[in-house]
Amino acid sequence: MSDHHHDEFRLNTPEFNQLNRKLDRRTFLTKTSLGLGAVAMGSLLGAKTLFGHEGKPLSEGTGSMEDEILKALPHIAPKAKRVVYLFMSGGPSQFETFDYKPKLIEQAGLNLPESVRNGQRLTGMSASQSVLPMVPSIYKFQQYGKSQTWVSELLPHTAKVVDDLCVIKSIYSEAINHDPAITFFQTGNQLPGRPSIGSWISYGLGSDNNNLPTFIVLVSKNAPRDQPLYARLWGNGFLPSKHQGVQFRSGKDPVLFLNNPQGYDGKDRKEMLDYLAKLNHLQNDAYGDPEIDNRIAQYEMAYRMQTSVPEVMDLSKEPDEVFDLYGPDSRDAGTYAANCLLARKLLEKDVKFVQLYHQGWDQHGGLPKAIAQQCKQIDQATAALITDLKRRGLLEDTLVVWGGEFGRTVYSQGKLTADDYGRDHHPRCFTMWMAGAGVKAGFNYGETDDFSYNIIKDPVHVHDFQATLLHLMGIDHERLTYKFQGRRFRLTDVHGKIVKDILT
Repeated sequence: MSDHHHDEFRLNTPEFNQLNRKLDRRTFLTKTSLGLGAVAMGSLLGAKTLFGHEGKPLSEGTGSMEDEILKALPHIAPKAKRVVYLFMSGGPSQFETFDYKPKLIEQAGLNLPESVRNGQRLTGMSASQSVLPMVPSIYKFQQYGKSQTWVSELLPHTAKVVDDLCVIKSIYSEAINHDPAITFFQTGNQLPGRPSIGSWISYGLGSDNNNLPTFIVLVSKNAPRDQPLYARLWGNGFLPSKHQGVQFRSGKDPVLFLNNPQGYDGKDRKEMLDYLAKLNHLQNDAYGDPEIDNRIAQYEMAYRMQTSVPEVMDLSKEPDEVFDLYGPDSRDAGTYAANCLLARKLLEKDVKFVQLYHQGWDQHGGLPKAIAQQCKQIDQATAALITDLKRRGLLEDTLVVWGGEFGRTVYSQGKLTADDYGRDHHPRCFTMWMAGAGVKAGFNYGETDDFSYNIIKDPVHVHDFQATLLHLMGIDHERLTYKFQGRRFRLTDVHGKIVKDILT
């Protein structure tokens, strides 16, 4: 648009007139009085005293502090270019997956010794139990691979790729209930409102593909809805809104409100978006609100995604061999298996952070049957994702993470029979694994006691896990900050140390 037409548009649109009217006398006096006061102070103190350096303040030329922080990234050479985080929502039992405890067999049914519990907090669901009867897993374990990693019979496909995994058995958290626990893992704080881990990475590193979001979320449609998932778990918090995670769904509308409304053709839609962009630019000129720039960027991304999303969501061109690798569910869009296959396609397109959520691991009762079903849904596809990334040369610079928000108790909650039991929440120790870029393959780290109740070697806190993940992406977790309400925040708050022993 020429300057002449731009000015004409300003003068002849009621929208812009309305914007101008909002700059009333009170606003004018407030803004100008503050501005004149700053000029006067500057003349008295001098630029160096006022701003900490010669010349203009950071916001007027050399860039804001946030700009300076981002210019320094990456802080170190990154090992990982992208992340796929397989989040098992609900808290998988370490007893039935990776943390083999054979000594429990001879103590089955006995009350958990107080010397083991040591007064640690219980949930309200089992605190009223007079007896906490210990229960071993009814499933068999075996050692696999050169690493001789113990894996349950429930995960036969995962067992085949253990020499690609770094299994961490000593993760611990502070939260004992689902909502604060999952919020803690995703945002670094138990209370809602902080940016999610994917949003921090989007903010710090930006995008490698301008036609797709930096941070994409996939939720399994074939999982029990025992615990809710909230969009704030992949939200941007106080970071600019363009860094929020975008959920891709199965069905005709993979991204909500992306397709053209009924009755609009491409030309009509383009004209509408062009007009909207003009209004946003005018509003930005009038107010200088950075969130307007984010809104403009989001609309532009949405327009580009109208072409890129249908292409990446189309799995029909994948050969039968790939569907056979991921399992029969991979042909059904929206299942965990199909989402794993879609995640591989997104990673190939250089999407920086892909997060899969699979609910249904909160097994307070009927655990043996329920966890067998859960493992069947995720086992083959998870192993296939590792295999597929590796054979395509992507695993060497992709970080894969698997785990939930906490583990389960050694004692049974509620009824206990030979083949039926439940386990309560247990944040004191549980198992996760990582694979790919920068972590040791075929490596087991950390150790728990004979009851998998306490960590006896190499504890890894949630903030340590987050710091290590950022480190692998080339980010110093102490230096990636954002100022909000007068304080500089970071993902790891004021905690976290890199787990160097698991790094290559």
